Amino acid sequence: MKFISWNIDSLNSALTGVSERAVLSRKVLNSIAEINPEVIALQETKLPCEGPSKKQLEILNDMFPGYEIVWNCSVEPARSGYAGTMFIYKDSLKPKVSFPKIGAPDPMDFEGRIITLEFDNFYLTQVYTPNAGEGLNRLRERQIWDVKYADYLEKLDKEKPVVATGDFNVAHREIDLAHPDRNRNTAGFTDQEREGFTNLLKRGFTDTFRYLHGDVTGVYSWWNQRAKTSKINNSGWRIDYWLVSNRIADRVRRSEMIDSGQRQDHTPILLEIDLSV
Repeated sequence: MKFISWNIDSLNSALTGVSERAVLSRKVLNSIAEINPEVIALQETKLPCEGPSKKQLEILNDMFPGYEIVWNCSVEPARSGYAGTMFIYKDSLKPKVSFPKIGAPDPMDFEGRIITLEFDNFYLTQVYTPNAGEGLNRLRERQIWDVKYADYLEKLDKEKPVVATGDFNVAHREIDLAHPDRNRNTAGFTDQEREGFTNLLKRGFTDTFRYLHGDVTGVYSWWNQRAKTSKINNSGWRIDYWLVSNRIADRVRRSEMIDSGQRQDHTPILLEIDLSV
């Protein structure tokens, strides 16, 4: 099975925008469609709770015919049109869909950050992990989130194997970003966030990219769009992941980034895995 995950940073902009960046985003969506994955996970959709507009749905259905669409959204006390996640999956799959709350600090549980698909022999779940914030003003809450999220994945893993993906908002190791020295103790590369990710893996999960590619360097999933030369210079971070339960790690066939051309910000990530019984 092929799965793709992407922090799209505004579905509306990607589908209907007229800016140069929107055009690049649509090219990325078209490249995803060409791969013909079973499931697509999108983060930071920024949709209202009523979901995609009629026009947006028409575009999505044209791009991904034969797929179902489910989404999670930000509700009070969180602000509307913030965060949000979406799954687009082939309509032949028929998973059970849930929108879990994990007991995270308010308003994180109300920001539409997690969707889980339950299949007969595995769970597929995506997350948009909260950023530690400007000046690390949400680092304490982020640390609690990391514990609660690890608890949630471990609970799923006790029932059946787990495939987890999304924007985890952390570069786990120094080789997961281009300039660790100058970014130390900034959001996404604090000791606390890195330790949180280490503890998640210790609960019984495998970082599939490192599993297949070892300590390869210079491969990233995010480049700061505020710095015009970040992608040209490959000054990136690897903060988007495909994780699997340790007991199915040997079924992973591919775990890699998908080329997003000149578009900065996040690039999609691909997992190919044998999940046949």
